[in-house]
Amino acid sequence: MEKKKRKEGVWYTMSIQILQYEFLGPIRLDEWGPPMEKVVYLILSRVKDSFNIVYVGDCEKTEEKDFFVSNPNFKCWINKAGSENSLYLAILPMFESNQSARKGVVNKILQRYSPACNENEIIEKPPEYKVRAREDSTNEKSQDSEKISCPCCGSEMKVDQVLEKSTIIKCSGCGLSDTRLN
Repeated sequence: MEKKKRKEGVWYTMSIQILQYEFLGPIRLDEWGPPMEKVVYLILSRVKDSFNIVYVGDCEKTEEKDFFVSNPNFKCWINKAGSENSLYLAILPMFESNQSARKGVVNKILQRYSPACNENEIIEKPPEYKVRAREDSTNEKSQDSEKISCPCCGSEMKVDQVLEKSTIIKCSGCGLSDTRLN
């Protein structure tokens, strides 16, 4: 699946970074050939020198040459890309992964990019933090008595929100915010 280009006598592999993941490719979808095993894949549309994510999915294993063409979303991909020639593929190999790990990556990409051909699959994820009310006034006074100066403008930073494991402070002058561990 790796596509290598030669530049000044050196071979290099093309890749594209999505979130913190480095995907191999993109290559034209019609250049793809099996096998493919334990990957998260992106279907991209190319517009000049940029790529847009049209669809994200995962694959346990396939030997099928028509894996992508037989996907129920294939027509949507073509509609969004304008033509089959504008469809590209990028893969994230996850050889030692189980399906839930791959689904986790897919869900992160769905939430961040909302690909047009995945619109029925986008899952709202609850926040990973809990907002707590301040427990008592002595705790509030001890936090307020510790004056923190803003590194940007020098104004006083005040407690904005107390979370389970951290406190968000905000500058009263420029609005800069910071997070401190409790």
